[in-house]
Amino acid sequence: MNKGAGLTIGVIAVAVAAGSGYWLGGRGGASHGDAAQVASAPAEPAKKEKKLLFYRNPMGLPDTSPVPKKDPMGMDYIAVYEGEQDDEPASANQIKINTEKVQKLGVRTEAAQLRVLDKVVRAAGRIEPDERRIYAISPKFEGYVERLHVNVTGQPVGKGQPLFEVYSPELVSAQREYAIAAQGVESLKEAGGQARDGMKQLADSSLLRLKNWDISEEQVKALAKSGEARRTLTFRSPVSGIVTEKKALQGMRFMPGETLYQVADLSAVWVVADVFEQDIGQVRTGAKAKVRINAYPDKTFEGTISYVYPTLNAQTRTVPVRIELANPGLLLKPSMFAQVELPVGAKGQVVTVPTSAVIDSGARQIVLIQQGEGRFEPREIKLGGRSDNHVEVLEGVKDGEQVVVTANFLIDAESNLKAAIGGFGHAAHGAAPTEGKPAVPGQAAAKGASHQAEGTVEGIDAVAGAISLNHGPVASLKWPAMTMEFKAANASLLQGLKPGAKVAVEFVERQPGEWVITAVKPLPANQGAGTPAAGANPHAGH
Repeated sequence: MNKGAGLTIGVIAVAVAAGSGYWLGGRGGASHGDAAQVASAPAEPAKKEKKLLFYRNPMGLPDTSPVPKKDPMGMDYIAVYEGEQDDEPASANQIKINTEKVQKLGVRTEAAQLRVLDKVVRAAGRIEPDERRIYAISPKFEGYVERLHVNVTGQPVGKGQPLFEVYSPELVSAQREYAIAAQGVESLKEAGGQARDGMKQLADSSLLRLKNWDISEEQVKALAKSGEARRTLTFRSPVSGIVTEKKALQGMRFMPGETLYQVADLSAVWVVADVFEQDIGQVRTGAKAKVRINAYPDKTFEGTISYVYPTLNAQTRTVPVRIELANPGLLLKPSMFAQVELPVGAKGQVVTVPTSAVIDSGARQIVLIQQGEGRFEPREIKLGGRSDNHVEVLEGVKDGEQVVVTANFLIDAESNLKAAIGGFGHAAHGAAPTEGKPAVPGQAAAKGASHQAEGTVEGIDAVAGAISLNHGPVASLKWPAMTMEFKAANASLLQGLKPGAKVAVEFVERQPGEWVITAVKPLPANQGAGTPAAGANPHAGH
């Protein structure tokens, strides 16, 4: 290639470059305008993964870590993500759980409300014969059983039906005495004077003697008419019923007052139910009761509560309650097992919560009140009457307050409920501490609450994980300046500390008398840090 051709090509290249630059410059301006338009348009939010912020103490202590770790008891710290933080701190006796965790636990709340508690007391019982319908046949004289008309136990008998015949020399003698006296009265009918009156008194005395021996009017009239004494006397059933006891045997000798037969009228029976001690105060006489028998599962018998016995069975802690009910067809047999439902009287509308909302520790009863999204307050309550699904709240909860009815025990495990419940001291009820009397360790108003102090490190025990701190006054506990020992929540808090160092600490009461440091912040050496003056150490060596 010659020089002329090369020069020509160079000029063409420069021109093309210049044109391209102009064109690109114009496009660049246009692109800048387009970018301005895009910037002015609202940007669509892009979904981002949650950002891990830190790991928090699983026991609710104010101790965090940027990396996964375990607490002194071997429990893993819980991850906290962006958006799960709440700027407003929870109060000392509140529980705070993030919304996602609440959903995972399946927490459900229900409003406390006014309702009438319709309760039915259920008790086990047994069928017993009505004691007022049991009759014993006992001759009042000595004799012998000559003949049995009813000779088996359990045989039904009608009123006036013959049961047995007896022979008694005394009876025969009394009959003859009456017959002779009756004939004498008849023969002296027309005579007057003392002879007739004396004979009449003898006849009346003999007749009374026979009647006292339960001789029937029919037999007495027959004796007076015929004047002949019968050798045997027939005893009849005084009532329609069932022979429940038979001791009479053919030919046996019996003594006065000995029970030979027992007849029970089972047309009406009793049900004696054993009601537990805690329910007996609600049972009222005159109320209707339902009785179910295992032998007749498709039948329900209705009776009336007639009596509450005044005695308590010490072994079963139950009180007998008597229920009277009719027994058509004699379906109910004595000693049958019965299931009894006793209605109790309601006292109008009362504040109630579901029974599942109550956490009962034995010493006291607690419910969790929802104070906001993810915030719960454990509150001690006083309970009253109960129904099958609800319980009356006498103190502690108002109508309309939201109480946790499911997963409350999971909340307990998740958030160290015992520490929050520790806030139920007098201070939690608004009672102020006594003026002029500083509190001492173990008398904190709210266990589990975090407190701050500044002081000087006196000594460090790395093996025990403890630190001796000469701290200034603690306003939240009304402590004076003192030197005392604190436990460290973890060993990392003691790293870098030396005796004489001035620090600011946060601490909590993990259990009565055990104070645990959860955070340590070094202070400048020239800062007073609230260190008490020499000699102001009333609890030195505490």
